[in-house]
Order: sequence, then C-alpha cells, then structure tokens
Amino acid sequence: MNEAAPTLPNFRSDNVAPVCPEILQAIAEANRGPAAAYGDDDYSRLLNARFSELFETAVTVFPVSTGTAANALSLASCARPYGAIYCHEEAHIHTAEGGATEAFTGGAKLVAMSGRNFRIEPSSLRQALGQAAWGVRNRSQPDAVSITQASEYGTIYPLAEIAEIGAIAHDRNLSLHMDGARFSNALARLGCSPADMTWRAGVDILSFGATKNGAMSADAIVVFDQDLVESLSYRLRRAGQTSSKMRFASAQLLAYVEDRLYLRLAAKANAVAARLGAGLAALPDVQLIAPVEANLVFINLPALAINRLAASGLQFARRGQDVIRFVARFDSTEQEADEVIALVHRAIAGG
Repeated sequence: MNEAAPTLPNFRSDNVAPVCPEILQAIAEANRGPAAAYGDDDYSRLLNARFSELFETAVTVFPVSTGTAANALSLASCARPYGAIYCHEEAHIHTAEGGATEAFTGGAKLVAMSGRNFRIEPSSLRQALGQAAWGVRNRSQPDAVSITQASEYGTIYPLAEIAEIGAIAHDRNLSLHMDGARFSNALARLGCSPADMTWRAGVDILSFGATKNGAMSADAIVVFDQDLVESLSYRLRRAGQTSSKMRFASAQLLAYVEDRLYLRLAAKANAVAARLGAGLAALPDVQLIAPVEANLVFINLPALAINRLAASGLQFARRGQDVIRFVARFDSTEQEADEVIALVHRAIAGG
C-alpha cells in the first residue's frame, strides 16, 4: 500500500486559512431560531456600542462581505464622480479590485503614487496636492487619500506618518481612508490602541478586515466621520451589502474583538512571518524585498529556484519573474516556517 505524500506548508495567502474556532462558535450560537433581518437583530445592534468602546469614540459600523466592498463603498462616500483619490501605486484598490472603486464612485480617478517601502510619503503627497489643478473643470478634483495598513508588501505606517498624512489631507478638506485588510497585524506590530492608529491620527473611515485573520467572509466599514454615515447607508443597500442575515456577520465581528482575539491571532501570524523572513534572509541568493513587519514575506529569488519550489508542491504566490510572496496565517506554525526555509535552501542548491 502506497503511503500518502506529505502535505507541504501553504503560505500562498491568509485567505486560504480556516475559520478560527472562536468565530465558528459565535456563528453556531447565532444560529439558534429566528432573528430580525437586515441588521435589526440583537448582534448587529451591539456592534456600534462595542466598536465605539474599542475605538474610544462614537463610531458607526457596517458589516460587509468583502474587503473590496469595504474599500470601494468607503471611498464612494468620500469622493465625487469627478474626484481624485490619492493612493500608493501598489495599493489593492489600484492593482487588484477590478476597478471597483472607480465603479462605485461613479468615475473618480485613482492617482497612484510611488513611495519607499510601499507607503505614501507625506512629502510626496504634499507636493502632489500642491500641483493639483484645483478648480480646473477639465481635471479631476482631489477628494480623498487612501493608505493601506499594513501595506500590500507588509510594511507598516508609523503613527506619526499617518498623522502627518491625515493633517495634509484635512488641510485640503480631503477625507482619509484606511484600507485595514490586515489592520490587526499592523496593530499587533505597533502595540498601540485602535484609536491611536485611526481617528486620533486623522482617519475618517476604515475598512476593517477580519476575513484574512480568522473570520468567515466578514469584514466591516468603521466610520469615524459621522457626516459620511447617511450616504454610505444608501450606497451599501444599493450595492447589495445590507445582508438579510446580518446577525452571522455581526456575531463574528463581536467575537473577533472579544478578549483581544483579533490581536492574538494576528500576533501569531506576525511571529511566524518574522521567523520565516529571518531564516530566508540568511540564505544565499535570497533578498528581502521589504522589511517583514506584519505577516507578509516578499523575497527576490532566481527564477530557476522559484520553478523548483513550484514543482515541489509548496504553495506560495509569484509576483513577477523573480519575486515570490509568503503569507503567514493565524494557524501557521514555526515548524512550517522552518520547512519552507529548508525547501528554499534546497531549491537554491539545485536539490
């Protein structure tokens, strides 16, 4: 009888992770008998109060099914159809969401900017806004700035940098949006409060990610600027993001932030990524593309070695000819990180 081939670690994405046990339990508990629909259930009614406590200010929370919906609808509440939204050139809204932001804003233009370590630099933003064609009707008019925390390459904006970007935006009457698909990973790294990383630094609206960190298709929009709430509520309904059985998403979000679960899960993923990054950086012919600050590890590797890794069955994401990405999940282990390091070493050596 043939033995089954060993299962290799899967570091392709944090989207491949299972639902964490605490979230599954919350879904099961919510699945008892009938409940009011469209957000009038007891779980959904608790969201604003619980998240207001978490963020230390009054917020309005809207559960959504995807991060793309959170980003596109958040920005649609901030930008006019003829507006401009400033973001990093590697931002998810620019590279990976199929034009959703442009669609839901009715045509707002994404202005992609370069920046070291895959972050918008305050000086560059200030310069770009200074050169914008304010009041010129044949040019898009600046309306919003979007930053990604943690960035698409796992780098993290320091609090002072967020605050500087927020001040620049607000000086020009622009809204500041934060794409927090990996919000918890960034927060766990910085060790600050959710308030410090958001509204205290000038963030007006947040795409709050949970799906990548243990939830089951449950993300949220957290609104700090209450002037955005009414129009956003209509946009959500029109976009099919007002779930009839919202209790299941709301129950997940409540469980996610209970007893700092979201931070514990993120800290574990970050630790595995840090171990993986350090081990890979010590190998010959391996170069880190960006500092490992969250749960993402990007490396430059000879194409031949990448092909050998792919042939081995190891799961990872390829980014161009000689760049690959590994993503640690809340359920990843240090042993799996060590296995990946050994596999990469073997691929480099030609084994």
